[in-house]
Amino acid sequence: MSGQIVAYVRVSSVDQNTARQTFEGVTVAKTFTDRCSGGTRNRPALTEMLEYVREGDTIVCHSIDRLARDLQDLMELVKTLTGRGVGVRFMKEALTFDGNASPMQTMILQVMGSFAQFERSMIRERQREGQEAARAKGKIPGRKPKLSDAQQEELHSRIAAKEPKAQIARDLGISRETLYSYLRV
Repeated sequence: MSGQIVAYVRVSSVDQNTARQTFEGVTVAKTFTDRCSGGTRNRPALTEMLEYVREGDTIVCHSIDRLARDLQDLMELVKTLTGRGVGVRFMKEALTFDGNASPMQTMILQVMGSFAQFERSMIRERQREGQEAARAKGKIPGRKPKLSDAQQEELHSRIAAKEPKAQIARDLGISRETLYSYLRV
């Protein structure tokens, strides 16, 4: 492949660090970074990268699970990219796909992709178990309400008095969208 090398980096949440996803010895022309789950293909940087790469380019990814945590998505992405003449290289697994994958390479990709999907399923199961345990202890999992009960009463009385919603939101230190979510309940 004679085009440029493009990196794709993904972490699951905004507060996670991308530093461990290195590309030693590889000169990268452009990096696309997502901070969201790999269980969905609806990722802004992935979409942007797919539109950006051209025939002859190579995408480097730290590992298979960084590109996708769903086997079907992984296989489809690699097939689509290599079909367009774009190479896909996974650094950790030392695998490169350029449209001429051997049956052994394809099997390794499928097995590693299955492990990534299994790991994602296990993460979800542990989250669900943690939420159930919290509920059993009387705790409510999830984000704490932005407004106290007294503030919610104030919000509703000010709305009933026809005060401007933007002003109420500013006074309570919440966004207008949060104000509207309290009104929907």
